[in-house]
Amino acid sequence: MKETVHPGPAPASMKLGELVALLVAMTAVVALAIDMMLPALDDIAADLGTDHTNDRQYVITAYLLGFGGAQLIYGPLSDAYGRKPVILGALGLFLVTSLVCMASQSFDMLLVARVFQGAAAAACRVIATAIARDLTSGRRMAEVMSMVMTVFMAVPVLAPSLGQLILFIAPWQGIFGFLVVFALGLMVWLYFRMPETLHPEFRQKLGWGTSIHAFAEAMTTRLTLGYTLAGAAFFSGLYAFLGSSEQIFAEHFQLGDRFPLAFAAIALGMGVTSYANSRLVMRLGQRRLSHWALIAFTAISAAHAAMLMAGVDNLLVFMVMLAAAMALLGLIGANFSALAMEPVGHIAGTASAAYGFMTGVLAALAGAYIGQLYDGTPVPLVTGQAVMGGLTILVVLVTERGRLFANAIEDEAGSDTPA
Repeated sequence: MKETVHPGPAPASMKLGELVALLVAMTAVVALAIDMMLPALDDIAADLGTDHTNDRQYVITAYLLGFGGAQLIYGPLSDAYGRKPVILGALGLFLVTSLVCMASQSFDMLLVARVFQGAAAAACRVIATAIARDLTSGRRMAEVMSMVMTVFMAVPVLAPSLGQLILFIAPWQGIFGFLVVFALGLMVWLYFRMPETLHPEFRQKLGWGTSIHAFAEAMTTRLTLGYTLAGAAFFSGLYAFLGSSEQIFAEHFQLGDRFPLAFAAIALGMGVTSYANSRLVMRLGQRRLSHWALIAFTAISAAHAAMLMAGVDNLLVFMVMLAAAMALLGLIGANFSALAMEPVGHIAGTASAAYGFMTGVLAALAGAYIGQLYDGTPVPLVTGQAVMGGLTILVVLVTERGRLFANAIEDEAGSDTPA
């Protein structure tokens, strides 16, 4: 790729390929700290002790809650002080909390450390999205974010297997050691190569009044609020899958150490559709792609739930149906984010934080509830995904005033100009 990106006022420039790679690495911090843990959940529960078998899911939930909640902090900070100093500071906190996770002697201590680890990683998500919005908008932003997601989806494909490989040669603490090394390398890359992308005229004065005003503006903008709530409902199904996938594959289907292979197959489908989205979104638009994908996700999940309740419960059918539904995430996630951010480009950091907070916390809580319903079968997970898919359709209908698939203003303007 030879296109050059000129980030805001910075005198330096980056090739588009390096920008995408850097955004991938930033978002990979978030995913690695989730997906590498999955093969280790049983070992962690056995080593530190848990009261109930489903409690191991809290290692994921604690991280996701910290990840969602802390985004409220990073938005105003990055809008006031710039993207680069905030992300470097947050990665330093991530290093410290990862070391605390390694040293944890009790399950409760680990959960507390995971909350703060997720809080530190939240900066990666907020600032990666804000950087993309600093440089692009509309369908172009959706295209860039889809390119990021395409490469990023290799992380959940590889991360569980990487975590399993570490477990073959080291205890579960070795996974946190890997995260320390990865975050340190990313800090060096950011420090030397990433220029500041926040334009001086968009800097916000840090203060409660300014922050509250910016959040209020974001959350009272119909499109932003609507797609934020839609994202929260939809991603709860994904979070439920993350929390219970190890139990479903390793225990219910008795895959044991082969669990990462099944997880990788699911993630691979999401990577393929993310790439497809990056190729299609400029031509078809965010709405047409995401709305059709959402309807298909809900229909597939509902049919799968009916099959499970009818007694059709074998690994092949489960993999085919779940992979088909989850693959549609690649046509929904980046487009929902771009639609939510489109009207609020002048407060991109704060708006990104509001979107991340609402989707992260609400989806984590709903996903944890669905995950805790695990009863030794996949029925609660798949049924929960179908229900949340239906709820997401309802929210999108209200947001779009009853009209799906297209928006007249977007179609006329091409939705390709800065807000």
